[in-house]
Amino acid sequence: MPTKINSLIKRALKWRYKNISHKTFVYIMSVFVGLLAGLASVTLKNFTFFIESILSKGILISNNFYFILPILGLFLVFLYIKFVHKEKLQSAISSILFSLSKKKGIIAPKQIYTQLLAAPLTVGFGGSVGLLGPAVASGAAISSNLGRAFRINAKTRSLLIACASAGAISSIFQSPIAAIIFAVEVFSLDLTMLSVLPLLLASISGVLTSYFFMGNEVLFKFSLIQSFEIKDTLFYILLGAGTAIASVYFTRMYFGIIKLFEPLKSPKYKLLVGGIAIGIMLYFIPPLYGEGFGFINNLLEGNHSAALGQTPFDKYISNIWVVIALLFGITIFKAVAMTTTLAAGGVGGIFIPTLVMGSALGNVMAKVINNSGLGFAVSESNFTLIGMAGLIAGVLHAPLTSIFLIAEITGGYELFVPLMITASISYLGKKQVMEHTIYTRELAEQGALLTHDKDENVLNIMQLDDVIEQNFKVVTPNMLLGEMLHESVSKSTRNIFPVVDEYKRLVGIILLDDIREFMFDLSLYKTTIVAAFMHDPPAIIEYEKHSMHKVMQLFQESGAWNLPVIKNGMYYGFISKSKLLTAYRKELLNFTR
Repeated sequence: MPTKINSLIKRALKWRYKNISHKTFVYIMSVFVGLLAGLASVTLKNFTFFIESILSKGILISNNFYFILPILGLFLVFLYIKFVHKEKLQSAISSILFSLSKKKGIIAPKQIYTQLLAAPLTVGFGGSVGLLGPAVASGAAISSNLGRAFRINAKTRSLLIACASAGAISSIFQSPIAAIIFAVEVFSLDLTMLSVLPLLLASISGVLTSYFFMGNEVLFKFSLIQSFEIKDTLFYILLGAGTAIASVYFTRMYFGIIKLFEPLKSPKYKLLVGGIAIGIMLYFIPPLYGEGFGFINNLLEGNHSAALGQTPFDKYISNIWVVIALLFGITIFKAVAMTTTLAAGGVGGIFIPTLVMGSALGNVMAKVINNSGLGFAVSESNFTLIGMAGLIAGVLHAPLTSIFLIAEITGGYELFVPLMITASISYLGKKQVMEHTIYTRELAEQGALLTHDKDENVLNIMQLDDVIEQNFKVVTPNMLLGEMLHESVSKSTRNIFPVVDEYKRLVGIILLDDIREFMFDLSLYKTTIVAAFMHDPPAIIEYEKHSMHKVMQLFQESGAWNLPVIKNGMYYGFISKSKLLTAYRKELLNFTR
């Protein structure tokens, strides 16, 4: 059977090469990828809603004890990861970015179904994370494996992965323009017709899939009533500053809690501690349960009582300042609940929790302004929306995505000016304090982050193994000069010789120039050893530690033409400047075509 499938694939590929141009094929694939990513998103949403509907009816557990459900969900995810997936799951968007920079866009097939199963179990049982990241990850895995099946090159495969993300986002939010911009901002694509048209086709395909299966059902039910007024400009500037501070808090809380869980080596202990912590937070702050779209919609409708739900503080809810305090508590604890869910082994994304936190912060600021007794009045729903945009711009460093997402949600551009004010201030403020986002910090530290800088991207994509040469004759310190000449120099085409000890550790190097004047002095052949001629290399490249950026820097600082590579403490080979520059030029040509 596999032989027949392979034969059909080969025939299809031959037909495609003869009858369809590469550009046309990319357009066709972008539509197909957008459709499949949209289907993955719809599946993810429906499966999650199905779990939530069962639990909300009290079939499995009494509603009075709903706050212990996240522990059950995390346990089911733990069992799935341990016995089915059998690998540690990485952050969805970060793993995609890593695959683009270091794996030529290759993503394991099991990421397709793992995200579709593990994320609904996490969110459906009350885990305080989002579904967008898993939807993008599933769509990206589908795109990557389709690209491999059709023998698509790495650059086109990366473009199609971005198309999958656009299709997934467009399907979830029904916001095709924001979906395209997200792919450009987060995946660092060049904004050219070669990339925009496939992204557009994928985004349209994704949103049409959503309309076909979900009808006109939207996540945010909102109609803009009050447009922007110039007198509110100062308040939107303050909101931008507030969301910038909140973005820094959100990011630092994420890394802080992740680090706090690191001493708990066993996943069982992480699950137990995290599950109990989430349960306690849900008991006191019920809106932290699940994704939080209901909470956002209630705030947009002006119904803060429904947004807060039943809490231990219900008898004080008539006091507006208690309401403000509770909403501010959600602003503070949403980041804590989200990160705890992820650290405990849950599967989900950070995009939608960012929206929830931003909506709460925007609503809090509007309520404070309206109840300050100074005679000011602003639209609470507008501040709720623009607070969401401010958090997205700050946390994800995606200001354009935030602006167009909220603009599409509201069905118009009446709030475009305050959106630009708040998003730009939030982005610039956060960027000044923290250069990288939750998605990108670890990748930047590894030298694996793609940016809009072509030179940077080429260096990130290049692999050390592609430029390491190992056809060098190795010598030892105690080897006689005559032995070195007969066994190494005469049989080598290189003019440099690594000197290693009995444990294969590099102790020095010898250049042909170092021994040239002694090569014909026969009296030295049996009296002089290699150690007399060897010297330290100008610099050493560490395989596990140094990125291509660092390698380039070492060549520039040392002025050397060849530098040795050490792997696991032992000599591994050399990198030559000529081969490095040749590989760089070749990769640059591939990248800019």
